[in-house]
Amino acid sequence: MEKITSFTIDHLKLQPGVYVSRIDNVEGHPVTTFDLRMTNPNEEPVMNTAEVHTIEHLGATFLRNHKKYAEKTLYFGPMGCRTGFYLLLSGKYKSRDILPLMKELFSFIAGFEGEIPGASPKDCGNYLDMNLPMAKYLAQRYLFEVLEEISEETLNYPE
Repeated sequence: MEKITSFTIDHLKLQPGVYVSRIDNVEGHPVTTFDLRMTNPNEEPVMNTAEVHTIEHLGATFLRNHKKYAEKTLYFGPMGCRTGFYLLLSGKYKSRDILPLMKELFSFIAGFEGEIPGASPKDCGNYLDMNLPMAKYLAQRYLFEVLEEISEETLNYPE
């Protein structure tokens, strides 16, 4: 079997950033998959499931309610390795195109107060596995250390 695209990226060189993982055509319409890499793979601890789960709930809710991107958001969810998230948007984009959206998203998560959307036994299959304080910390760190300091190196996969 051929390796899938995400397994061909050199994770020893990969830094936290915003990357276009792939652009697919679905029935003639482009879909862009973004790699929102929040931690340094294989160099720092991965995110725990509770904060990943919290970021997923907050991120998906924010994106699916966004004035401009609600209709374009196909998916927002965690990577299995727990070093970041995938965002799938309808349309063809470059990493730089979504920087304002990512800053909005991670500012929202970093400043969120209140009940986590969908964190109830009726709405979620693992509603107790949430950690809002750590999710806020990680969102703020990604916002300030990555999104506010973005460079070409962290907008394009390493070669």
